[in-house]
Amino acid sequence: MENWKKIFIGIVIVVISLTITYTFFIVKAKFILADKLGSAFGRKVSIGQLILKPPLNLELMDLDVEGIVKIGYIYISPSIPNLLIGRLALNKVRIERPIISCERKLPATPVATDNAAVANKPEMNALKEETPAAAKSSLNLVIKSLKVRNGEIYFLDHTADSRNVTVVIKDIDLNLMDLYTYPVDKVFDFNVSGRLPWKSGEPDGKIYLDGWINPHKKSMLANLRIESIDAIAFYPYYSTWVDLEKARIDKAKLNFSSKIQGENNDISARCHLELADIVRKARGPEEPQQKAERLTDAVLDMFKAMNQGKVVLDFTLHTKMDHPQFGFENIKSAFEGKLMEARTNSGMRPQDVLLWPGKILQTGVKSGSDLTKAAFDGVFALGNGIKKFFEDAMNKQTSQN
Repeated sequence: MENWKKIFIGIVIVVISLTITYTFFIVKAKFILADKLGSAFGRKVSIGQLILKPPLNLELMDLDVEGIVKIGYIYISPSIPNLLIGRLALNKVRIERPIISCERKLPATPVATDNAAVANKPEMNALKEETPAAAKSSLNLVIKSLKVRNGEIYFLDHTADSRNVTVVIKDIDLNLMDLYTYPVDKVFDFNVSGRLPWKSGEPDGKIYLDGWINPHKKSMLANLRIESIDAIAFYPYYSTWVDLEKARIDKAKLNFSSKIQGENNDISARCHLELADIVRKARGPEEPQQKAERLTDAVLDMFKAMNQGKVVLDFTLHTKMDHPQFGFENIKSAFEGKLMEARTNSGMRPQDVLLWPGKILQTGVKSGSDLTKAAFDGVFALGNGIKKFFEDAMNKQTSQN
């Protein structure tokens, strides 16, 4: 009888201890976790609710890292065998309704000072990115399965020439397997999809990305596809090259794809850009066709003549895996290079340029300078390389005559 009393008292003590521990966890743990995350991100962090489910699964609701990300729901299932040997590993992580906000700013203006040496220090003139303190410390973590559902990304770019550019990606779904945050010769697979809504009311674009990455070896293989890009939404990036109003371009749709391969930190991306559709602004019955509009047609016809009736641009981008860079300057350079390559590889004579295609002459484009203006007024007019190309052709033509 005495033994039964001891067993009963022991059970009561265990239940009370577990109840107190669980109550403490429910009441205090979310504040402790929020404080730790706040220190890591250098931002205010709040958690709406934290729930512990047997055996050690966690559920977080309404996580908010001020100014960076809001997450509606997080489910974390740890690997208990790994925890018992002191290793942090998670079997499953599921994130629902994350909203990420980020922006790209112009380089900071140097502060006026009497000391020229101080004013010219690189760190004063460089763009200062806000780097969370977490980036300074490493977390040895393994995630066997990470799933993101219904995510959103809002990107605001202040660096465009004429005005800010906002890019929104919605309905983001991500699947990732076998992620290691510390150096280990392992490959993790991933696939991502999302929707690109346009402010213009045009049909949404679609984005797809899948492949694998080995962070330790800095190698990867991936396929990227973006369908129905609203080219007008990115006009601030190329407004110094193209005048859409004079060219009477109302709408333009692009498709983009890239095969990305990386080895030893060197990334080579074979890119394919295609003009899927273009809509011109309506002209009154008595309104004559402007020269810029005619020249735009000539440039488009020139591209079609080179690509079996399609307006396409194929180019290869070289960058670094740990510091990837891509911009509209890459497209500009690729366009210039395509014209030069077409002339070199096809054995084309300078006089052939003037016959390429016949409509160029029909629209009144008769000189290298006109063709240069066509380049700058047209959709695909992207730089001074075109000017040099056609002027060289005209100069050689003149000398031969």
